[in-house]
Amino acid sequence: MALVVIDPGHGGANPGAVYDGRQEKDDALALSLAVGSILERNGVDVYYTRTSDVYEAPARKADKGNAAGGDYFVSIHRNSSPYPNQYSGVESLVYSRYGEAARLAENINLRLEQVGFENQGVNERPDLVVLNRSQMPAVLLEIGFINTDEDNRLFDERFGQTAQAIAEGILATVWSA
Repeated sequence: MALVVIDPGHGGANPGAVYDGRQEKDDALALSLAVGSILERNGVDVYYTRTSDVYEAPARKADKGNAAGGDYFVSIHRNSSPYPNQYSGVESLVYSRYGEAARLAENINLRLEQVGFENQGVNERPDLVVLNRSQMPAVLLEIGFINTDEDNRLFDERFGQTAQAIAEGILATVWSA
């Protein structure tokens, strides 16, 4: 079975985006652990780049995933915008819009849309270290805007469904590979 590297974004002294006392690093870790648990229950091996509130550079996280021999790399984040409640939805970032990583991202986005998130699509970001340094299909997920009240409501009230949607998107990709 596949090995999925799950990378909870930020951590430690790097909180990521912050809004009304809410920190991206906390949401990312909680969601990452929930997704990993579902994957493990479905027979997928999971390697976490962190399981507690610590920070490591993105290059180090990609290197850890490579050393673990991961088949897929999924980095979990929350988005943010210049003004509160300006944007909403989920977005997946990939090195290239073509290939296995883009297919993984599309599978996840479609399922998150069913949970109620607006689907902002899959976009290329070849400049992101976790995407360009990973030696496996890699996707960086932006699970709603942390400074958008509706996205936070969805994230909190449908937390289990959100984790399930991400896991199902990963499983659909793994099982069809």
